[in-house]
Parts: sequence; C-alpha cells; structure tokens
Amino acid sequence: MVSLAYLDPGNLETDLQAGANHRYELLWVILIGLIFALIIQSLAANLGVVTGKHLAEICKSEYPKPVMICLWLLAEVAVIAADIPEVIGTAFAFYLLFRIPVWIGVLITGSSTLLLLGLQRYGVRKLEFLISMLVFVMAACFFGELSIVKPPAKEVLKGLFIPKLKGNGATGDAIALLGALVMPHNLFLHSALVLSRKTPSSVRGIKDACGFFLYESGFALFVALLINIAVISVSGTVCFGENLSAEDIDKCSDLSLDNSSFLLKNVLGRSSSIVYGVALLASGQSSTITGTYAGQYIMQGFLDIKMKTWLRNLMTRCIAIAPSLVVSIIGGSNGAGRLIIIASVLLC
Repeated sequence: MVSLAYLDPGNLETDLQAGANHRYELLWVILIGLIFALIIQSLAANLGVVTGKHLAEICKSEYPKPVMICLWLLAEVAVIAADIPEVIGTAFAFYLLFRIPVWIGVLITGSSTLLLLGLQRYGVRKLEFLISMLVFVMAACFFGELSIVKPPAKEVLKGLFIPKLKGNGATGDAIALLGALVMPHNLFLHSALVLSRKTPSSVRGIKDACGFFLYESGFALFVALLINIAVISVSGTVCFGENLSAEDIDKCSDLSLDNSSFLLKNVLGRSSSIVYGVALLASGQSSTITGTYAGQYIMQGFLDIKMKTWLRNLMTRCIAIAPSLVVSIIGGSNGAGRLIIIASVLLC
C-alpha cells in the first residue's frame, strides 16, 4: 500500500513523458527520489511504532491549535492534489475500456473506491492482498513490453546512475518526475498502517519492529522503482525506435495517459489498448483506495470526529474528487489532463 503512492497515474504520466522526450536520461531522478522517500517513509513508520499513535494524532497532541489547523488544511490539500491524478487516470481507463465519458468515470471511481474500502471490515490484510494483485497486473503489462522492446541495458544503467539535464525541457520534466514522487499523505498512512501490526512493548521488540518495517518499506519502494524504470524504458525505447508510424510520432511528441496504449502494441497488437486500460485502471483504482484510506486517518487524527467509518470515508472521498469532477465536466479530457500537471505543481 505504501508503494502505490509512487505508482499512481501521475507517476505513469510523468514517466511516459520523460521517456518519450529524453529516453533514459532522467532515470536518476526516480532513483534519488525513491531513496529520499524510503528515508522519510521509514521515519513515519518508526513514529507509529514508538508512540503507538499515527502522525495526525501526534500533530494534534503536540502542536498549538492554530498550527494544528494549518497542518490539517495542508494535509487535506495534499490528499486532494495527490488524488486528482489517481481519479482522472482511472476515469481515462474507463474511457479506454468502455468509452465512458471522463466525468462519469470520475463518479464511478469515487463510488467504487468506497465499495472496495468495505474490505476494511475483513481486516487490513485482505485490502493489502487486493491492492497487491492490482499492482501485479500493472507490473506484468509493462514488464511484458519491456522484455519485447529490450532497451540497451548499458544506456539504462547510465541513465540511472549518471545525472544529466540535456535537451529542451529536461529540467521541467525532471521537476515533474520529482513532483509526482512527493506524496505527503503517504506519511500519515504509513504511520497508521504499522499500528495494525502487533509490536512487542519492550525496547528490543520496538527496535526489531523498526528494522523490519525498514526492510518492508525498502522492498515496496524497490518494486516501485522497478516499475517506474520499466515505464520510462518502454516509452524511451518505443518513441526513439526506427519503425514508428507518423501517427505514433505525433503521439510521442505529446504523450499523455489517454493516448499511450500504442506503447504496448509490440506485445499485444490490437488488444494493446484494452490491456493498457486494465493496467491504468489497476494503477488508478488501487492508489485511490490508499488515498481515501489516508484521508480517513487525517480527518480522524486532526479533528477527532466521532463518526462511523463509512461516513468519514464518504466525506473524504467527496472532498477529494470534487475538483476532478468539476474540471472534467467543464474542460473534458483535455482539461482533466492539464489538471494533473497543476496537481503536481501543488504537491511540489
């Protein structure tokens, strides 16, 4: 669940654009970003293990009320900004698969997330299992394509370990990649998720638990790193290939979530748009679940509102999807795509 913040549709869009514009040269941004993410995520987990409270509860108890209110508002803005690419990406997936208008897809995404969160009553493990299956579907699509296009390993490794900012727009694309990795709501979620584990109350038990959560976070973010590398490498290899049609060249020059299915056609041929839609649906739907989950802990911790879980989920969901719904109704798919970029700027 922690890794999903780094595999949402916002990450996919910036990865696709970075690969199409600069091939493998910006892979180092992903590596550095996820290393810092691992450090901060492990600190959030340690906070939960040591104190027995999650981050929002600690903020409420430790800070003066004006500061606490400002932190709550910033946390809510972070949830909304992080949720925009997830909701719109899922809506694009519904459009690719079923030709459903984007604004209707936004509504479906909001309601389906609430249904999936019903798994909470069966325990966090069931929810984690569902999300891991969705991540597996997404990873299988891009790793399958990666095995076909076969990017040069030497060039990929150079892009991963040798920082470069060459070419038009390289700095902007690097900032976009980094912005898509900034996920403040994930810290609130991680500090709460560790509380579902049974941790011994002894000093030795707490230290061991912190170590195990570090390994767990490291594995999750390593998986996220591999998938991000696969997406950038597929995009960079296909868009710089020699046998591109004129139509595909135009798509590579302005690559976005709703026109990237041609990247998988080497593996899947005519069914590429369907499988790409499934991968995008898995990415968006799973990340919206975790976003709603994080919003639930933020509202409960900062405001200490006594209400039923389903009502709290409904409130956080409505707050989060409102901007996506309004923009998709007024501006259609183009407006929704631009909103993803604005959300990344907000997160930066």
